[in-house]
Amino acid sequence: MQHPIRTIFAGAAFATAALTSMIAYAHGNVTPQAVDTTGLPSVGDKWLDQNPYRGNKLALKIGSSAYNQNCARCHGLEAITGGIAPDLRKLDRDCFDIKNDKKKQACYKETDNYFLTSIRHGKVRNGAVYMPPFEGVFNQEAMWAIKTYLEDRREVK
Repeated sequence: MQHPIRTIFAGAAFATAALTSMIAYAHGNVTPQAVDTTGLPSVGDKWLDQNPYRGNKLALKIGSSAYNQNCARCHGLEAITGGIAPDLRKLDRDCFDIKNDKKKQACYKETDNYFLTSIRHGKVRNGAVYMPPFEGVFNQEAMWAIKTYLEDRREVK
């Protein structure tokens, strides 16, 4: 009969190996889904540094669908992280409590810029792709619609 402590350690080692394997393959080889932005005002060819759709109900609807089809596999269903990638509901949480309106708007602008840079160019560390780039896959309208959805799902402190 195997010692109970050895059984526990063996079980823990197996669970750790299984979890590591799941995380390593979590992103998988997936194809991004197209985002239909029909009905949203065009933002033009120049990349904006602020979300033009903040509070736009159609952008919220499009962003919800786009997020859940393309981002949820890593960032979590309904923007509630599953632990693989950052919780995007908290992306601009530092801005929420700023009392000075000018500083608050500057904070949101900076966060919008960070979001757009991340979604356009992806995230790579030490040669490992943590997030693929979506520029050329999504148009700017789709990216800002996703940001609008995340703002609606915002989790404040």
